[in-house]
Amino acid sequence: MDRDIPDLPGPGSGPGVIESGAGGAFEILRPAEHSLPLVLASPHSGTDYPPEFVAAARLDGRALRKSEDSFVDEIFADAAARGAPMIRARFPRAFLDANREAFELDPDMFHDMLPAYVNTRSPRVAAGLGTIARVVATGEEIYRGKLRFAEALARVNRLYHPYHAALRALLDDTRERFGRCLLVDCHSMPSSGAPALGDGRAGRVDFVLGDCYGSSCAPEVTEAAERHLTGLGYRVSRNAPYAGGFTTRHYGRPRTGSHALQIEINRALYMDEARLARKPYLTILASHMAELVERLGHLPYENEG
Repeated sequence: MDRDIPDLPGPGSGPGVIESGAGGAFEILRPAEHSLPLVLASPHSGTDYPPEFVAAARLDGRALRKSEDSFVDEIFADAAARGAPMIRARFPRAFLDANREAFELDPDMFHDMLPAYVNTRSPRVAAGLGTIARVVATGEEIYRGKLRFAEALARVNRLYHPYHAALRALLDDTRERFGRCLLVDCHSMPSSGAPALGDGRAGRVDFVLGDCYGSSCAPEVTEAAERHLTGLGYRVSRNAPYAGGFTTRHYGRPRTGSHALQIEINRALYMDEARLARKPYLTILASHMAELVERLGHLPYENEG
């Protein structure tokens, strides 16, 4: 790959099948038997950087990769072995962010006028982190020059819509099979962005659980996830500063049997953030996440918000 973006090995899937969709826009890790009412999603772990995008960027490959939720798909890949499918985007977040509305765009990034249906005023756009991001997670500008809206439209049609169509199909199928579905949206946070523990304690939390302040899933789900993680010795907070992105808000409708929980993992647990390299603890963390998946998959709760 051009400009120093490493060609990383992909994660294993455990027992099951890896299906590629929409010309390689995403992959679905399907279990041999879909036995849990769960679907997992990893929208920000993609590493397939289009060469033309890298060439147009003012940043090198390592800087572009700062926006990734590196290795999160690996950490949750054993969900398939436990009986739950997982969808993972192959495209990188710096190129297109699937955890946004289809068109959250900054008009200052474009040569031409944006259509009226584009959301130009969201907090994500103001921060430079819309569907087509202006900056990487460290705040550095991505592009040398301005884009055409046609380019944004092409990315959304080629990548965003197929990813969400596949995710929606997984959720609908799961709800039809089991009468309910829990979507676990899997993310990571830079250690500098993890909230401090507070109460005079040193250090930062290991996990932030986002349920949109109780509106995206049954309370039993968040409570069970927090109990499980704290029982393993992790430090956990809820909703601040990550209450849940577009995916959690959009698909989390408990009254219809669709529940959604966002999980943010402190990257310092499992990776060297400067070198973008795995730490040995990643293997242990992956086993803990597989246990969490099974715990949530067997959790009794009602389809009520």
